[in-house]
Amino acid sequence: MKEKIYDARTGMEYVLVGDYYLPALKLPRTRPIGRWGMLHKVYLKLRKPAYYQSLLLSGKLDTVLANVEEQAVERYEVLIEQLSRREHVSEKLKEENQMEWVRRMRNLENRAAEIVKAELIYTFEGR
Repeated sequence: MKEKIYDARTGMEYVLVGDYYLPALKLPRTRPIGRWGMLHKVYLKLRKPAYYQSLLLSGKLDTVLANVEEQAVERYEVLIEQLSRREHVSEKLKEENQMEWVRRMRNLENRAAEIVKAELIYTFEGR
């Protein structure tokens, strides 16, 4: 028996596993989905289930989530930079008073995360 066969009728390739031919399924390469993409996925699943199912069934869900991830990461980094400059949280403060620097940076990170969530994660624009 051949190890691989191609069925022109279905357009699929099959691989011999034991006594059976199973479809040789391959997942498409996707971009990484991190914290922000997963938060958006949960939001869509809970609040926009029809749109979530549409994306899932059409195979576009990973692309949408990867796009949201990229936008959110970029926006988060820009916000951290802008807020730290505006509030004078610098390396000089880090050298002088590390605990104060940590406290203020955590505050900036939390505020930036909330802004990103409000602007990109928990919104629905029919992307």
